[in-house]
Amino acid sequence: MSITTLDGTRFAEMILQGANHLSKNAKYVDALNVFPVPDGDTGTNMNLSMTSGAKEVRSNPSAHIGKVGVALSKGLLMGARGNSGVILSQLFRGFSKAIETKSTITSVEFAAALQAGVDTAYKAVMKPVEGTILTVAKDAAKAAVLAAENEPSIDKLMEITLKEAEKSLKRTPELLPVLKEVGVVDSGGQGLVFVYAGFLAVLKGEQVSNAVELPSMDELVNAEHHKGVQGHINTEDIEFGYCTEFMVRFEEGKTPFNEETFRNDLSQFGDSLLVIADDELAKVHIHAEYPGEVLSYGQKYGNLINMKIENMRKQHTDIVGERQQTLPKEQETFEKSKYGIVTVTMGQGIAELFKSIGANVVIEGGQTMNPSTEDIVQAIHDANAENVIILPNNSNIVMAARQAASVVEDVHVIVIPSKTVPQGMASLLAFNPTAEPENVENTLNEALKSVKSGQITYAVRDTNIDGLDISKGDFMGILDGKIIITDRNQLDASKKLLTEMIKDEEILTIIQGQDASDEEVNQLIAFVEEQFEDIEVEVHKGEQPLYSYIFSVE
Repeated sequence: MSITTLDGTRFAEMILQGANHLSKNAKYVDALNVFPVPDGDTGTNMNLSMTSGAKEVRSNPSAHIGKVGVALSKGLLMGARGNSGVILSQLFRGFSKAIETKSTITSVEFAAALQAGVDTAYKAVMKPVEGTILTVAKDAAKAAVLAAENEPSIDKLMEITLKEAEKSLKRTPELLPVLKEVGVVDSGGQGLVFVYAGFLAVLKGEQVSNAVELPSMDELVNAEHHKGVQGHINTEDIEFGYCTEFMVRFEEGKTPFNEETFRNDLSQFGDSLLVIADDELAKVHIHAEYPGEVLSYGQKYGNLINMKIENMRKQHTDIVGERQQTLPKEQETFEKSKYGIVTVTMGQGIAELFKSIGANVVIEGGQTMNPSTEDIVQAIHDANAENVIILPNNSNIVMAARQAASVVEDVHVIVIPSKTVPQGMASLLAFNPTAEPENVENTLNEALKSVKSGQITYAVRDTNIDGLDISKGDFMGILDGKIIITDRNQLDASKKLLTEMIKDEEILTIIQGQDASDEEVNQLIAFVEEQFEDIEVEVHKGEQPLYSYIFSVE
């Protein structure tokens, strides 16, 4: 039976099936990834983005297709990750805007909405590249608009749209030489084809098929081929090394938001820039060399949330399988950079967090394993910079850091007395590598004051502190260095501490330690969302010992 009008109920089914089909093939899309940088996660990013959109649609059922479109657009905006995920969100943002006022749509209106999505996505990308998901979407929408003039059936129109998307996908290697050289199609375009295939299956009343004629996964992910795919880009050729994503929640009293100005200003910091915005917030994806500069600019407009920074040079090195060999000291001829960052952390997860936002050297150390002055001196030299900034992240390490600074003669060392991990991260995010050392020191010291820090740990003996009776094994809640609560139960101690910490702040960051289970973290998030309105919660796996949780609010 031919479908000549599309309502919200069936469109929601299309979205859910498209998301499901993409999810099943996300690893396949990851394996295809080769452009524009070797981050290898296109399928993952598109899957997480589409899943977020589908979740919002599922939570807001409606027979009104315009309302379903609004839910999809909102879910995609909040969940969009990576270049491909943001473009996907823009394709459906434009689509949804075109149908917003309609309860049902015809084939002509469906095709027009596809074209509106393409127009929106192209505007969002600072420098559109052909041979990518943009091209596949554009070609498919063009075919749909032409066909809709004589085709009232939406299911047949979707079939035409999918066929043209598949043809366009096969042409992507002709537009991007690196794809042709490696022998793969564009990964983002492939992800979109999977979504469209899910759409068509619903319209035809069929189970979605995975029989897309492409090389097998084994062919794509074997070591030799995978090295070939990623190896066409040299690590040193990656001009902007950090994939930087964040959202800005606009605030009164800050710089008024103008999307065009915002996008143009951000373009000076890197490439692969994408900006999408509504009345309340803006989402940014950019590849930058100095992510701190980008984040500092974003703060002019409001609060930063959902930040993610990834070192693409490190990812590329890991994928290609390069192994950097350390030269003997007498052979080192590397030119010194202007700034180097040394930080002290406990836990692999926290170490990776600091590296992702710019730390050059991470010293393993903390409460029970404080690094020596010699360790810190060696780290200063390893940073290989004219000016080295040290973030101790522990009150017991600040003195050793200052002592190390005093014995190093050929490097200007700046010790920022961060006493907690959240303080260290806040300072590093405020770092501007183009500023002079004196200004850098003032800015980073000032950033220490912007965050409240809390930790949950356990008592190793009976004691009494500040009127609190503490028994061995009790869980203690520490707020900015002072023990303020105790409890025999870890979750209850965490809830009590957060109740004392959170006043009118808008962002809570939870760094999960080795002794905190995922189930307990979920219970903690549920507690926060129930007790406190309008607070964003971010969770990172810090893997730190001794501290079950490290909290920060701002």
